[in-house]
Amino acid sequence: MKRAIPVVALSIAGLISVWRYEPSVGGTAAGAESVPAPSASAAGSSGSSGSSSGTVVKGPTVTTEKGPVQVEVTFEGDKITAVKLLQQPDHPQTAAAVPKLVAETLTAQSADVDTVSGATITSEAYKKSLQAAIDENEESASASPSVSASSSSASQVVTGSTVATEKGPVQVQVTFEGDEITAVKLLQQPNHPQTAAAVPKLVAETLTAQSADVDTVSGATITSDGYRESLQAALDAKGA
Repeated sequence: MKRAIPVVALSIAGLISVWRYEPSVGGTAAGAESVPAPSASAAGSSGSSGSSSGTVVKGPTVTTEKGPVQVEVTFEGDKITAVKLLQQPDHPQTAAAVPKLVAETLTAQSADVDTVSGATITSEAYKKSLQAAIDENEESASASPSVSASSSSASQVVTGSTVATEKGPVQVQVTFEGDEITAVKLLQQPNHPQTAAAVPKLVAETLTAQSADVDTVSGATITSDGYRESLQAALDAKGA
């Protein structure tokens, strides 16, 4: 019975030694290289997430020799609150560049951001997709009828004719308060960045001129002509 005591003591000592030298979870074995976990920012999303009330706009996919690039932008009104990369080249330099591009975008509130050294191709494609998304958001804001116009009992909405062009169909919808044009909305338009950039200018000129006598937007001649034709048809239908 006395001999059992040292045996038990040695067993307990052995267990303590095992516990003391058991490697921790996630520990690195001796001599093995430690591999850092990838940064969350390399996924391409910004640190700011969009609000449920925000407007989410996808930019076009820009094909590059490194791979496709496409952004998704969240807006709160005109403010950019988040940018996410839906597509990007599978390359370490791209992964490192994207968080910088996103951070600069949130600061600049535009596509006027610096090219990241070592990721020139990705940077240029990013800015192109981003600018198209910004243009689309501005176009939607400009083309939306005002609250006062839509809620007034005296307002009248007239749809112009669909004008077929080689770039795609163009059709406008005009809101009137009496004889005054209070809003213009594009029901159909070519899916092209130059069209997206031209539409807000055409609408703004229409609201100023109160007629279809608006200037052609440089780079979007075909769309401008189709816009004026559909707009004039709406004005004629209204009797203006």
